[in-house]
Amino acid sequence: MGKRMEAAKKAFDADKLYTFAEAAQLVKDNAKAKFDETIELHVSLGIDTKKADQQVRTTVVLPHGTGKTKRIAVIAKGEKAQEAQQAGADMVGAEDIVEDVIKGKIDFDVLVATPDTMKDLAKAAKILGPRGLMPNPKSGTVTFDLAKTIAELKAGRVEFKADAYGIVHTIIGKASFDAAKLTENAKAVLDTILRVKPSTSKGTYLKSITMSSTMGPGVHVSTSK
Repeated sequence: MGKRMEAAKKAFDADKLYTFAEAAQLVKDNAKAKFDETIELHVSLGIDTKKADQQVRTTVVLPHGTGKTKRIAVIAKGEKAQEAQQAGADMVGAEDIVEDVIKGKIDFDVLVATPDTMKDLAKAAKILGPRGLMPNPKSGTVTFDLAKTIAELKAGRVEFKADAYGIVHTIIGKASFDAAKLTENAKAVLDTILRVKPSTSKGTYLKSITMSSTMGPGVHVSTSK
């Protein structure tokens, strides 16, 4: 363990459960890398991910954004292509974007598509899927409401999905954010996770919550507070 990590570990009680506000301040104070570290929230859920009716996957618009500007590409045609351009999409096209993807040229962070163009994306699915870039109705990236979707993505909408272990990992901001903004972003994520709780999930739903920075230790947050 490096000296920086050892010092960070001594800065707080690793066995204590903190409030979101306390955790945000501790994580900020210990984010001492030479770059603006990303702050993440990790929420362990009491769900059975092997069951289709217990999947947790949705989106949330963070009140203060993620601190990162997303490059948004949109696959649409006709009037919808014009709508995407007017809404501020960084790239708008159809077959040309698909061909670029197949050639390995991916100059975007999020790909949005209208439902009528999804058939054109089929041949690029094996490339986009593993990268988490394939448009999906559940994540709101397959839609005809392009103006709203692009606005939300620009404002800081993030998608999250529980992994095979039932843990949600998501960005809630940057170390340069003040603790209050990180706290509000974290609460927005948690409120959304609680709202989409599968009705078939029994027992304890919120098992644990941890907040951390890219290079810092995790701070445990109380699920009861």
